[in-house]
Amino acid sequence: MKVVILSAGQGRRLLPLTAETPKCLIPFSGRSLLEWQVRALVAAGVDDVTVVTGFEAEKVEAALAEIDLPGATLRTTHNPFYELADNLASCWIARHRMTGEFLILNGDTLIEPGIVRRVLESPATAPITVTIDRKPDYDTDDMKVREEGGRLLAIGKTLPDDLVTGESIGFLRFTEEGGATFVSEIERLMRSEEGLKRWYLSAIDGIARYKGGVGVRSIEGLEWGELDFPADVDHAVELTGRWVERGL
Repeated sequence: MKVVILSAGQGRRLLPLTAETPKCLIPFSGRSLLEWQVRALVAAGVDDVTVVTGFEAEKVEAALAEIDLPGATLRTTHNPFYELADNLASCWIARHRMTGEFLILNGDTLIEPGIVRRVLESPATAPITVTIDRKPDYDTDDMKVREEGGRLLAIGKTLPDDLVTGESIGFLRFTEEGGATFVSEIERLMRSEEGLKRWYLSAIDGIARYKGGVGVRSIEGLEWGELDFPADVDHAVELTGRWVERGL
């Protein structure tokens, strides 16, 4: 199974921590965010990893080269537009890796191996599967979802509260059919005037609303974290500390 990790951004909301260090290389409990991601993926059976680089790409390449995981192929592809564009452009850059079955993981999402296993061991009931979690309430920065009966109806940060049934954790699975649909949509959006400023999940939202074929998979009960704001750093330290104790 292949995965594309979207790690091109600097993480400006974490400055000065990311002044010279890409967000994906911030260390937690002895490993960088990127190494935690790669090890979780490989532990669950993923053997082909492509990291989309941008800010301080050479540092990311060097860090990836130091991760020793026999049997796994670790590579990078560079997004030279990372300062000008959102992550839809990173997907466009990496579209040559989006063939057959594959996964996409946001570069700022920490996940335990159990999440990957749950996604991979579940039957692919839809061409595209968005992993979701649920909580009592959601804030303005959450990537909120509306789903019904396992089918995604809409995804975005501005969904009305009364329609929200969960949040995306930034981890998606694609069948060959779903990947072809996704690549076609990102190519269409990148030709549009606003393409450089779009999130890749806006492509998923459009597919869900107008074409269908997007499902959800809940990972409730499993541990993950997102690294966007300074407060998230403390949570990531606590989270990875527990994983060290569990031997992950």
